[in-house]
Amino acid sequence: MTESPNLASLLEAVERYFTLMYDNDVSQFDRVFAPTAQLHGFRDAELRLLPVRDYRTMLASTPSPKSKNAPRLQEILLIDLASPAQALVKVRVRIDVLQYVDYLAYHCMKDTWLITAKSFHVERRHQPTGT
Repeated sequence: MTESPNLASLLEAVERYFTLMYDNDVSQFDRVFAPTAQLHGFRDAELRLLPVRDYRTMLASTPSPKSKNAPRLQEILLIDLASPAQALVKVRVRIDVLQYVDYLAYHCMKDTWLITAKSFHVERRHQPTGT
C-alpha cells in the first residue's frame, strides 16, 4: 500500500454506523450502507442472509434502542486497512438487549466509506431494563 487511507474519515463512518444502530434514523442509512450490501449471521442456529434494503425496512419498523433508553455500548476492536479504498472493521455494539460482534467490510467510494458487507454474531443477550 503506497498511499495512507484517510483513517479519520473511516472512523467517522464507523461512528455513523454506531449512531444508526442506536437511533434507527433511516434517513442516514444511505450514508452508512452501500446499496448492494448484504448482512450474514446466525439466528436460531441457522445462517441468515439479509439484503440491505430488507435491513433498512426492519430498522425503520423497529423501536430504536434510543427510544427505549437502552444502554449504549460501542467499541472498535480492530481496523484492518487493505488499501486506501478497502478496510475491515471489527466492532462490538449493543442493540437493545443484544450485544453483537460485527465484522464490517468498508469500501471508499467517491470519498465516502460505506459498508458493503456485514457479518454479525450475537455475543450476549442482556436482561431487559425496565422503562
